Amino acid sequence: MALVGGIKEKEGSANSLEIETLAQFAIDEHNKKENALLEFHRVVNTKEQVVAGTIYYITLEATDGDKKKIYEAKIWVKPWANFKEVQEFKYVGDADAPAEGSSS
Repeated sequence: MALVGGIKEKEGSANSLEIETLAQFAIDEHNKKENALLEFHRVVNTKEQVVAGTIYYITLEATDGDKKKIYEAKIWVKPWANFKEVQEFKYVGDADAPAEGSSS
């Protein structure tokens, strides 16, 4: 049973068609809003929070031109109401950048 309000890791999200579809939805909405041309590459990580529906926190990799970048999307879904909304979509870093705290 999911704890209402608690944010937890969503296991198996990297291979989930549902999560990939939500990630693509977030990119499509961002592209429309910002007149951008991001292309979905892959899901990196997913967390979910049960509220009146579910809020998915998806970390994803997308291609912007010839650069792979990491973004975080926050998507609220209420399936019974046929409702899906991107609440937040933000850039967090380059996919090819070294991990934070590593020395070169």
